[in-house]
Amino acid sequence: MATRGQHLLSADKRFATGGGLVARAVAPLFARLVNQLHERIRIGGIDGTIPDGTARRVGFHAPGPVAIVDLHSWMALVRVATSGSVGWYKAWERGEWSSPDPVALAELFMANALTLGDAARAKGPARWVNALVHRLRDNAPGKARDNIAAHYDLGNDFYAAWLDEGMTYSAARFAPGDTLEAAQARKIDTLLDRLDLRPGDRLLEIGCGWGSLAIEAAKRGAQVTGVTLSTEQKAWADQRIADAGLSDRIDLRLQDYRAITGHYDAVASVEMVEAVGVRWWPAYLDTVARSLRPGGRAALQFISIDHRLFDRYAASADFIQAYIFPGGMLLDEPRFAELADERGLSWEDRDGFGLDYAETLRRWRERYDRAIADGRLPGFDDRFHRLWRYYLMYCEGGFRGRGIDVAQVTMVKA
Repeated sequence: MATRGQHLLSADKRFATGGGLVARAVAPLFARLVNQLHERIRIGGIDGTIPDGTARRVGFHAPGPVAIVDLHSWMALVRVATSGSVGWYKAWERGEWSSPDPVALAELFMANALTLGDAARAKGPARWVNALVHRLRDNAPGKARDNIAAHYDLGNDFYAAWLDEGMTYSAARFAPGDTLEAAQARKIDTLLDRLDLRPGDRLLEIGCGWGSLAIEAAKRGAQVTGVTLSTEQKAWADQRIADAGLSDRIDLRLQDYRAITGHYDAVASVEMVEAVGVRWWPAYLDTVARSLRPGGRAALQFISIDHRLFDRYAASADFIQAYIFPGGMLLDEPRFAELADERGLSWEDRDGFGLDYAETLRRWRERYDRAIADGRLPGFDDRFHRLWRYYLMYCEGGFRGRGIDVAQVTMVKA
């Protein structure tokens, strides 16, 4: 009997993960990669063991994150050398390496991403295969809904088990002593504050999730139109809106952003543009520009990767793109801002808060673990739970390593 989430685990059947008989035969030759990592990890380091049990210290040229890693098989290095983070996850899932805290390792790798170069990225045929598979998941109008469904239609009960009560699946903004619920409410408020909404203003939300921002905007007096491609999210949000007595102020549509028509006083979009892909950045910004009245404001919350890393990142597919978000792509902020400017959209008051995302992810993981312990995630097997926990740890480490960031920005139409 199939368990829920198997479609994400089946990425193994499409993406190259560095296995095979030849790889196993030559695996011991990859011991030299440890020396290469030692030279390229400039800040922080790794304490651990190699497969023969020998203790080894890697890096430690300057203070920084410290990870503990036990390498149980040279195959782990074969996988990372040929398939990058896709292969490194596969090695972890197979027990070829272990760590008491994978977050610290992800932080270390991200903090040293520039000097590591291609040492921990996919190379050769595996890189080409993974790039092709990722390209076949492109978010063209006929494919985008499938990509969204792969992640968000795992079920509302799945996300309700570990998200906050508002079902907000994006970075929170913390003040000292905040609960997750309070920090998520602060995030929504700071984004809406950018729009200077007045009663009766028409607000378009691109990627409306489970409806939290739309509800708060309607409470401020706005008339909200929201679009999503997730049938599960829309059903949940529609019920929340009805329960709040706001159905006359909010219209949610199962619609691709490229099909949006009409004019609005403001646009909001929270961590949706990462599901667009480089090819469709112009189309996304065209939608924002044509939807806004002159002088109208758009507020975005987005995740970006260091501009200096983007080309290498975009040349293949990473763990997140392979197993978690089909068709996903983080922003290269300078390129995206330039595209916005070409469409008469300014780029103003950018405010980054990446460490808040790290804290959000840590809290989600704690809540996820409690949900498992309490039996509130039925239908998912242990392998899926390991995948999801690895995803949360991998992302947390990336934000702690500062190579990826989350930010809010205001765009004003000329």
